[in-house]
Amino acid sequence: MQQAPIGLIALAFLAGSVAPVSAQVRMPSAPPASDTEPAPGSEARPVPLAGEGIVVRDVRVEGLQRIEPGTIFSYLPIRVGDRVSEKVVTESVRSLFATGFFKDVRVELDRDVLVVIVEERPAIGAIEIRGAKEFDQEVLKKALADTGLAEARIFDRALLDRAEQELKRQYLGRGKYDVQIQSTITPLERNRVAISMAIDEGEDARIAEIRIVGAKAFKEKDLLDEFQLSTRTWMSWYTKADQYSRQKLSADIETLRAYYLNRGFLEFKLDSSLVSLSSDRRQVFITLVINEGDRFTLGNMQLTGDLLGQEDKLKQLITLKSGEVFSNEKLLEVTKAITDRLGELGYAFANVSPVPRVNRATKVVDFQLQVDPGRRVYVRRINISGNAKTRDEVIRREMRQFEASWYDSERIRLSRNRVDRLGYFKQVEVETEPIAGASDQVDVNFKVEERPLGSLTFGLGFSSSDKLVLSGSISQQNFLGSGTNVSLEVNTSKVNRVLAVSQFDPYWTDDGISRSIDVYQRTFNADELSNLGRYKIESVGAGIRFGIPYTEEDRIFLGVGYEQSKVSAVSGVLPLNWQAFTNSFGSQADAYLLTLGWSRDSRDSGIAPSKGRYQYVSADYGTPAGDLEYVRLNYGHQWFYPLNRKITYAVNTEIGYGVGVSGRDYPITKNFYVGGIGSVRGFAPSSIGPRELQNGTLVAVGGNRKFVLNNELLFPLPGMAQDRTIRLFTYLDTGSVWGEDDSLGSQPLRVSAGAGISWLSPVGPLKLSMGQAISKETGDATQRVQFQIGTGF
Repeated sequence: MQQAPIGLIALAFLAGSVAPVSAQVRMPSAPPASDTEPAPGSEARPVPLAGEGIVVRDVRVEGLQRIEPGTIFSYLPIRVGDRVSEKVVTESVRSLFATGFFKDVRVELDRDVLVVIVEERPAIGAIEIRGAKEFDQEVLKKALADTGLAEARIFDRALLDRAEQELKRQYLGRGKYDVQIQSTITPLERNRVAISMAIDEGEDARIAEIRIVGAKAFKEKDLLDEFQLSTRTWMSWYTKADQYSRQKLSADIETLRAYYLNRGFLEFKLDSSLVSLSSDRRQVFITLVINEGDRFTLGNMQLTGDLLGQEDKLKQLITLKSGEVFSNEKLLEVTKAITDRLGELGYAFANVSPVPRVNRATKVVDFQLQVDPGRRVYVRRINISGNAKTRDEVIRREMRQFEASWYDSERIRLSRNRVDRLGYFKQVEVETEPIAGASDQVDVNFKVEERPLGSLTFGLGFSSSDKLVLSGSISQQNFLGSGTNVSLEVNTSKVNRVLAVSQFDPYWTDDGISRSIDVYQRTFNADELSNLGRYKIESVGAGIRFGIPYTEEDRIFLGVGYEQSKVSAVSGVLPLNWQAFTNSFGSQADAYLLTLGWSRDSRDSGIAPSKGRYQYVSADYGTPAGDLEYVRLNYGHQWFYPLNRKITYAVNTEIGYGVGVSGRDYPITKNFYVGGIGSVRGFAPSSIGPRELQNGTLVAVGGNRKFVLNNELLFPLPGMAQDRTIRLFTYLDTGSVWGEDDSLGSQPLRVSAGAGISWLSPVGPLKLSMGQAISKETGDATQRVQFQIGTGF
C-alpha cells in the first residue's frame, strides 16, 4: 500500500560541499514519497494532510546512527494513541530540528504507524591545527571548545566560522593582523568529519609610533618610559615590546592614569585612544589624547563611620599630610592600612571608601574616609587544594591563622608568605569565603600550584677565573612530599673541584627546628691561579647544623662538624707559608668544629630585591679535639633601598676575622681572600692582600682579617623597565685583607669603580663587569673586564 504523505520538513543547516555519510538503521516499508526540500534556512511550514485524525498505533524512527531512539521520543510531542494533526506534526519537526542533532527531518505516515526519518549531522572526529607558532596548540583548542567546536561534538558549519573568527581574535590580540586561516573538512567513516585548520600567522605588526597628545606637565618621553609597549629598540628581539597587544595597551593606559593620579592630577581623563595600521598591515600607530586637568593638593582627612573605638589608632595610619600634592597611590595605602588593621581585629570584610570634596578654585581636595567594618567573623575551616604531591601537613605547619579562632588578616598574610617561601609552588592564592547561613563565619581557602622540584642537570660553563667548568647535580626538593630537600652536587672546575651530598629538613621538630646534614670532598688547586702559588688543598668533611627560629625573620644556628685537610705541592716544594703550616700541623690536619650563627632576612625578593635587609653572623670554633684550634668569625649585611620605582641602591658589607686559640697559630687553610667579581671587582681573583715571594714570583697568601664593601646602583635597561630579569648596575667597591702581623695601614683599602649588566638570559645566568682600579698598590693584579656565563642541559 502506498504511503500517505502528511508532512515534509527539510532544513539544511550545513553549508558546503561535504555530504555526510548516512545509512538507515531501519528501512521503511515502502519507498518515501518524493518531495522537494525547502531552501536551506527556511522554517517548517504545515502542508495538507492525508490521513489527518488517524490514531497513532506505533512510532518508528529511521536513519539513526549514533543517537539513541529514546532521544527522539523525548523530543516528540506526539505519542502512541494520539491523533495525527497538521499542527502536531509541524511541532514535532520543529522540536527535532531545535536539538541541532539533525541535518534533515521528515515525518511520514505508514497506515497508522508514524515514521520519523532523520539524517544526522556528522560528529567531529578530529581537529588538527597546523602552522601555529604564537600559541600553544592546547590554548587554541581550548578557545575552539569555548565556541562549541571540539572533538565528539556535533559539527556545524556556523560554529566553524565562529571558531575561525575566535582564533583570529586571539591573534589580533597579539598584534598579528595578517593572519590567514584555511579550514578543510574531510568526511570520515561512521558519519564523522575531520577538521584541519592551516594557519598562516603572517608578519607581526610592529609599533612604528606612539604619541601622547595633550601632555603638558610631563615630557612625552618620560611618560612613554612607563609603558610596556614601545617602538623598536635593540632589545626588541627579546622583549617584544614593539609587538602590539590590546591587553598591553590597556595596561599602559592604566599605568598612564596612575602616573597622573599619583602626581596630583585628580581629574585626569583619557579623551580617546586611536590605533591605526599602515596599508600593508605591518606597522601600528598609537595615539592617546589626554586631558591632564589641574594639579591638586591635599586638604583635610576625616574619618567617619563605625570606628570601633579605634579612632586614635586609625588616625595614626593616615600618613598623608595637609598641603602635600595628592597621590592616589598613597591614598590607597592609607585605606589598605585601615582595612588591614580592622582585618587584624576579625573584620574580614571591612570597607573604607574615600569620598573627595574638590575645591577647584583653590585646587585643594579634602577626603572623608567612610569606614564600614561589617561583622566580626572567625575562621571555621582552612582548606588547602592543588597539593597533589605535597602533604597537607607541610603546608599547614606554616599556618599562623588557626581554625575556630578570630579572623586575623596579618596572620593570614604571614601564612601565605611562609607557604610561598617554601619554594615548592608556582603560585599561592588565598581567598576568604563567606559561609552561607552564618554571617559570623568564613572559610580561608589556600590554593597552590605545584611545580616540578626534582632535577637531574649537567652543566657546562666558562668563567674568567675557572676557564672551562663542568658541573652536574641531582636534587629533589620536597622529597616524597615531606618538605625535605636532598641533593648531590658535582663540580669539575680546575680551581675548585667539589663532590657534596646534603639533606635539609626544615621541620625536624614540630616546633620548626631545621636540620641540615652535609658530606663533602673539595679540592682547591691554587696553581690554576697564577697569583696564589703552586700548592693544592684537599678537604674531606661532614657536618650537621640545626636552625632554631625565634621570630618570623630571625633564626639561630647551632652545628658540629669534622674536616680533614691535606696540603701538597703541585710541583717542587711547598711555598714558605705552607711549609710553616706543615711544620706546625703536619701535611694532614684534622679539625673538629662547633658552629654558632644568626640570620635575619626581610628582603622583598630572593631574585631581584628592591628593598629590605639580609644579615648574618657565623662563628666556627676549632675545638681542642683536633689539630686545628681556632675561631673564625663572619658578618654580612645586605641592604636594599628603592630611590624610586626604577632605581635601587644596594650595599653589601662583609667582615671576617680569624684567630688561633690556646697558643696555636691561626691555620692558613682558613685564610680570607679578597679580589674578583664576587668581591672587589676590577682586581684579579684572590689577589689583594699580603704577598710572599715564591719561585721568584710574588703571590697573595690571604690573611686572617677581611673587609669588603660593595655599593651598587641597580636600574633597568632602557626600554625594559618592567623586566626585572635584566638590570644594569654601576658599582664602587673597596676592601682588603690583612695578615696576623699586619697593621691596617700596611694593606691599604683597594678601591675600584665600574659598571655592568646582570641578566637571567635564555641560555643561563650572565654577569658582566667592566671597571677600573682607582686605588691600588704596586704589584696588584687587575682585570678591567670580568664575566661569568653558564648553562645547563
